[in-house]
Amino acid sequence: MKHYLKNLLCVTVFLPSAISAKPNVLLISIDDLNDWTGCLGGHPQAKTPHIDRLAKRGTLFANAHCQSPVCNPSRASLMTGRHPHSSGVYFLGPDLKKAPLLKHLDTLPERFAKHGYRTLAAGKLFHTGDKRFFQEYGGSNGGFGPRPKKKLSQPHGHPLWDWGAFPDNDEDMPDHKIAQWAAGKLKEIPKDEDKPFFMGVGFYRPHVPMYAPKKWFDLFPRHEIKLPVVKEHDRDDLSEYAIALTNENHVSPEHSWIKSAGQWEHAVQSYLASTAFVDHCLGLVLDALDASPHKDNTIVVLFSDHGFHLGEKQRWAKRTIWEDGDRVPLIVAAPGYKSGNKTNKPAQLLDIFPTLLELADLPRDNQQEGHSLVPLLMNSQAEWPHVSLSSFGKGNYAVRSEHFRYISYLDGSEEFYDHRDDSHEWNNQVGNKKYVQEIAAHRKHLPVRSEDVLPGNSTGHKAYDAASRLLKE
Repeated sequence: MKHYLKNLLCVTVFLPSAISAKPNVLLISIDDLNDWTGCLGGHPQAKTPHIDRLAKRGTLFANAHCQSPVCNPSRASLMTGRHPHSSGVYFLGPDLKKAPLLKHLDTLPERFAKHGYRTLAAGKLFHTGDKRFFQEYGGSNGGFGPRPKKKLSQPHGHPLWDWGAFPDNDEDMPDHKIAQWAAGKLKEIPKDEDKPFFMGVGFYRPHVPMYAPKKWFDLFPRHEIKLPVVKEHDRDDLSEYAIALTNENHVSPEHSWIKSAGQWEHAVQSYLASTAFVDHCLGLVLDALDASPHKDNTIVVLFSDHGFHLGEKQRWAKRTIWEDGDRVPLIVAAPGYKSGNKTNKPAQLLDIFPTLLELADLPRDNQQEGHSLVPLLMNSQAEWPHVSLSSFGKGNYAVRSEHFRYISYLDGSEEFYDHRDDSHEWNNQVGNKKYVQEIAAHRKHLPVRSEDVLPGNSTGHKAYDAASRLLKE
């Protein structure tokens, strides 16, 4: 009883309700960042001191996942509080404002604006058209540029698919400009302004092209690069459909070409360098926040929109509902809540919207499909009955619980992985009688009804259609 009262007292003292002013919100997005960070341990050579620093200030959700391994549906889901299978937005198109079931909904910054917040952003928070959703927009500052006149490493393929040391200076990189914009705004906004702010900072790296100035490459000498651990026959226990869905009509290079061209170490080096660079940009923003009068009254949320393969399962890029394509960094640091927390309970990007509503003491939206993460901010081991649900096209779903990943495909094939002894998802256990009950429990989380794929001509649409043709043969 004494122990219980002590914990209760701590919660009572530090709950944000004791803070008189509405908290500010700093929402930070990093594009295409997987678990290659120091705090998540996805790669032993990753250097991300500022992501790690933020994790120590709040709660690291070490088992967080996107709702779709593609930028547009992932961000549309996060910003509206709706699953892709509830909207029909599964791929790079259509825009969320052209989706009949989304276009009339408030997005996250719009909801905060309706409740008196000043909203401003720079960079990429939405897939496109961020200016539409914020009262003030500082621009993309060059987006995925700058790019050399001639590709550096992959001579063929999509214009963005390239990697290497370029340009010479940090100051020429869009992410550096975005960080400087954010730092300037944090310094400029007075503490006694009559409106709290909701600021979005959207970084573009390590998304391809994986370019960064040479000094970031020098942190990872190419001859010392450690490659991801890959099992040669990893996919032998997968269905033809599952492999086709992740390989047909994609713009990323084939793993066989990467190896034959001697580019695997270079591409891994480039991803690590790009990640270290964007981590530096994050540090500029965190330093500015700490030097500002807003330090003690600002909620900071950092996320990535999806994961990224660098050879795992013999493929590159995103667009898979395996762990490498699905798992993302997610950190929430809020005034009054414990620091240095880490939880392995399953979390979703979909949970960010309801979490911020609760932290800011704004009305709850019962139509949203995510769950507030506040109970896990208070107690990282709290009872948590929820799972993460991801999709890549109608009929293809992944259910991630604390220890397991279950996948169900449109062709009826399934996969099941036990992460307690198979973190690489090498051994499909769907036929193992040991897991009959667990598999049945995970199946219950599959959606009862799913919207059809909305029309589009994206690479995701093409891959989905190519795999679907197997079902007709």
